[in-house]
Amino acid sequence: MENKKNGKLFIITGPSGVGKGTVLEKFFKNNKNAVYSVSQTTRNPRPGEVHGINYFFVTKAEFEKSIKNDEFLEWARYSDNYYGTSKTQVLTALNSGYDVFLEIETNGAQKIMEKFPDCVTIFLRPPNFDELEKRLRGRNTEDEEAIQKRLHEVKKELELSKNYQYAIENDKVENALEKLQKIYNKEKA
Repeated sequence: MENKKNGKLFIITGPSGVGKGTVLEKFFKNNKNAVYSVSQTTRNPRPGEVHGINYFFVTKAEFEKSIKNDEFLEWARYSDNYYGTSKTQVLTALNSGYDVFLEIETNGAQKIMEKFPDCVTIFLRPPNFDELEKRLRGRNTEDEEAIQKRLHEVKKELELSKNYQYAIENDKVENALEKLQKIYNKEKA
């Protein structure tokens, strides 16, 4: 009988615009046993985002049906949109021996921490609030009202960073990537 070791669950979270996706994209190129859990969302795709790669973009009705059918490990409403993590997708990958990275917001992260107390939790921080606001505005993907909602959430999220095992400041992508790699290597050792 084959004894395949289960993978490890990693949570990476941080404010919108901090660069989670950019850091993870580079991380996965060098870590073939680590996989990204593609979340579902009801928000509209940003320019360049691809269905099934960045997110599964679904309607509000589809998302609410999945909630009703208990298909999520966690789900949350954030900035007037739903976001959720598929139970089946994550558990299948973990049971197949892959290390699964969830890129989720703080409410969803808290729910996962309760269900998986031995998961690895990482909070990606901006160098400062002004830099984060500059990054959000630089995307040119949201109107002023949406940016203000996100900035309001940032202050609460930064306060929650103390609940994470690791904090990485994303001053430069290369520095954040190096720190993430060290954490991954340490946790896998």
